[in-house]
Amino acid sequence: MAVLFVEYPKCSTCKKAKKWLDEHGVDYADRHIVEDNPTAEELAAWQGRSGLPVRRFFNTSGMAYREMGVKAMLDAGMTDEEAFELLATNGMLVKRPLVIGEDFVLVGFREPQWEDALL
Repeated sequence: MAVLFVEYPKCSTCKKAKKWLDEHGVDYADRHIVEDNPTAEELAAWQGRSGLPVRRFFNTSGMAYREMGVKAMLDAGMTDEEAFELLATNGMLVKRPLVIGEDFVLVGFREPQWEDALL
């Protein structure tokens, strides 16, 4: 079963995650998060599958997040639908890497979670 690996190739965490996938023989399709940004519909589906709050899909350490004042928007009561629409406008707003499987979504690179889901 191949998973979808959504990454920003210049991201050091993404590089580390991709190396981990390769070392563990995980079959994946690669997707560049900026060149092929997830749609609002994809993000909503992934968030539902992940069981995580929508806030976890934001790259809170990114410049775009800070420059756009996204935290204030979220704190002011942005709806999930509005959050997905915003995330779909700029791949740099999305937390990465993402691994999308048939019945799970992993957000960020946490080795124990990846081992549980992928090995």
